[in-house]
Amino acid sequence: MHPTEVKALLESRLDGCEFHIQGEGCDFQVVAVGEVFEGLSRVKRQQLIYGALSDEIASGALHAVTIKTYTPEQWQSAAENQGV
Repeated sequence: MHPTEVKALLESRLDGCEFHIQGEGCDFQVVAVGEVFEGLSRVKRQQLIYGALSDEIASGALHAVTIKTYTPEQWQSAAENQGV
């Protein structure tokens, strides 16, 4: 898979989020920013992303997915945002 394909999958399955995807093959890093993460624990936030990619993970199209999630407020001061 390509980062653009992973981004398109996530955008079609999770409304109101902005995604930044890096990686190649079946190993990707996902940074997700959205109001949907407000008030959720870190585990619940990751479960939302894993749930959106569950078919691809189950099929082996995606193997290793690293996830970081932020609310828009958290994203403003996040280190990853400084170069994006």
